[in-house]
Amino acid sequence: MLRKFALTATAALALSACQDQASSGGGARDYISAVGSSTVYPFATAAGEKFAEATGNKVPKIDSTGTGGGFERFCQGVGGATPDIINASRRMKKKEFDTCAANGVTDIVEIQIGIDGIALGEAARGPGFALSEEDIYKALAANPYGQPNTAKTWRDVNPALPAVAISVFGPPSTSGTYDAFKELILSTGCDANPEMKALKDSDKDKHESVCTGLRGAPFYVEQGENDNLIISKLDKNPTSLGIFGFSYLDANKDKIRAVPVQGVAPTYAAIAEGRYPGSRPLFIYVKKAHVGVIPGLADYVAEFLKGAGEDGYLGAKGLIVSPKEVADKAAANAGGMIALDGAELK
Repeated sequence: MLRKFALTATAALALSACQDQASSGGGARDYISAVGSSTVYPFATAAGEKFAEATGNKVPKIDSTGTGGGFERFCQGVGGATPDIINASRRMKKKEFDTCAANGVTDIVEIQIGIDGIALGEAARGPGFALSEEDIYKALAANPYGQPNTAKTWRDVNPALPAVAISVFGPPSTSGTYDAFKELILSTGCDANPEMKALKDSDKDKHESVCTGLRGAPFYVEQGENDNLIISKLDKNPTSLGIFGFSYLDANKDKIRAVPVQGVAPTYAAIAEGRYPGSRPLFIYVKKAHVGVIPGLADYVAEFLKGAGEDGYLGAKGLIVSPKEVADKAAANAGGMIALDGAELK
């Protein structure tokens, strides 16, 4: 009880200092600070520009740190030295929620801003790949089905595939796209094997290691938190593949073409309807304690949801609109700043 009181007092002092900075007009925190996903970044910046134009507030400062790195910074505490928002290309993890709580970040508002797809793409002059989840798993897993990976070409994985070297440019381990790729594509490909699917129930840790452990270079090469760098790499390496958010694929249709997975290409419709295997939700998380302290924070969130809605301007940037019931919940959470219950997190 004493520790909780101390944390609350510390948070109040930090926010008081932040309030003083904001109201003075000369402090470092008279603007909104957001960190996190490179996938959400273009949507967050577009909403930030609209927000500043409409309200006269400063344009929010948004850092593309990756989802994992963003949560680390977000959960360090409350006050002007910490971000107000974390942009996330996956849902918050229970351990991240607990870290936040331990550092005094106790009221976190979860808002789903739309849907994205983890797209695989190749250069327009590439071989014309069409892959299954199992193909991808066999090519990129460090130890497919518990054995060292010896495959060097895609034809080693599947005789129907091109005889070109396995080369995939993708996000780093701090990225939500990386986590989602492992969960939605790699693990599903692994579980196409009945023994691996059974292992999930008998030994969860071993299953995770065997099914989601990735090979290193030259087979899987991390490119940092910059999906545009992956696009440029593909242009120079036409037999390689890249992994990135759908919006980056959509924005570079003149250079990159989509790679179908399980016979389904990552199109707007396929992702929105859940037919594409790599469909995933996108979120922002807001510190409720900063609302009313950091100028315009609630207004920025409202602007973000406006842009993410039906016929919103973020659709032109590749953001896929959430189903109505999800969008309604997001609007309710944002309007009432309803705090997330960590019990439902994994």
